[in-house]
Amino acid sequence: MAALKPVGINTVISTSSTSAQTSPILQQSDAIRVVAETAGVYVAIGTNPTATNENYYVSTSENETITIGPIASQRVVGITTGSTTIVDFPEGTGCPFAVGDAVSLTVNGQSAFDFSHKIVIDVNTTSDRGGYFNTRATIDHDSSSGNPSALTAPYAELRKSIKVAVKTESGTGKVYIQQVQDS
Repeated sequence: MAALKPVGINTVISTSSTSAQTSPILQQSDAIRVVAETAGVYVAIGTNPTATNENYYVSTSENETITIGPIASQRVVGITTGSTTIVDFPEGTGCPFAVGDAVSLTVNGQSAFDFSHKIVIDVNTTSDRGGYFNTRATIDHDSSSGNPSALTAPYAELRKSIKVAVKTESGTGKVYIQQVQDS
């Protein structure tokens, strides 16, 4: 049995035969550990998932570690506000996000730019577009008011975020969800 190192916070959800969803979870690992207490659960992972009886099943007798895909994050060097938000990545780097991914922005020292669990609607990797050589992503986030006029913070990061949905076949219980790494 592999030893697991917890990453981030542990999330607890009360379960029933109706799908329940976590708040957004910033992805900091490539796997989550799911522990079902009292009743087994079906688990769905994604942007805005709904758990059904066709999803992955976790019983009360076995804890499960489920892969959630590679960690995706990137430094942000520019932000264009508007009815959608455009984030610019450093020249020479790529965009680890795909259209449809949910992402969260954290800007140290300029939290008015921050947002949580918004959807990527476009990724532009075209070079020399109007003299611009960086990769850009357009996010479905209205930042048209209440933001600073320019990004001056020393560090800003865009990170993939997920939600986990769970449901029991019958009965109620609790489920514990924790990002983990093999150690």
